[in-house]
Amino acid sequence: MICGCRDDSTTRPARKTEINMDAKTESIVLGGGCFWCTEAAYELLPGVTDVVSGYAGGDEPNPTYEAVCAHATGHAEVVQVTFDPAQVSLEKVLNYFWQIHNPTQVGGQGNDHGPQYRSIILYADEAQRAAAEASRAEAAKTFRDPITTEIVPLKKFWRAEEYHQDYFRKNPNAGYCSYVIAPKVRKLEHKLAAEQK
Repeated sequence: MICGCRDDSTTRPARKTEINMDAKTESIVLGGGCFWCTEAAYELLPGVTDVVSGYAGGDEPNPTYEAVCAHATGHAEVVQVTFDPAQVSLEKVLNYFWQIHNPTQVGGQGNDHGPQYRSIILYADEAQRAAAEASRAEAAKTFRDPITTEIVPLKKFWRAEEYHQDYFRKNPNAGYCSYVIAPKVRKLEHKLAAEQK
């Protein structure tokens, strides 16, 4: 199954995030299955200022959704997570990654099968590589099965087509969104709210 909800006229309100334009932000590229799911999950994390769906980890330039789904490019569906390190640390961004998908699954995520849905962290520098590896080692203590997440250098992040951006927010009542993403979002909202107490 391809994460294939179609366009829906129902829209959710735009995400409201207070952004300090003077703040220094950082970005990391992560793949945890369908980018619609991963994007929706990271939009909940306090301190995250932007989440962009895209493609990375392959060799073909200018990948399209169709080519990525056809396994013609080697890319994974990923998100570029931009965050304010004064509000949320890279360590917390990475720790959250292990909570929002199953990093032990091979060949996909949930019912989404194929290499484009693999678990992957693409680091921009040595500090991100070290943080990702430390985070994976710590997370491995909590999973019964081995973690399959790739940790590789980021060559290039390709922004996905515009209709993929904020997909869950724009299409909450579409099939995949309501049956797969919405329950995950509700669970994460409760977990994050409990952590704030």
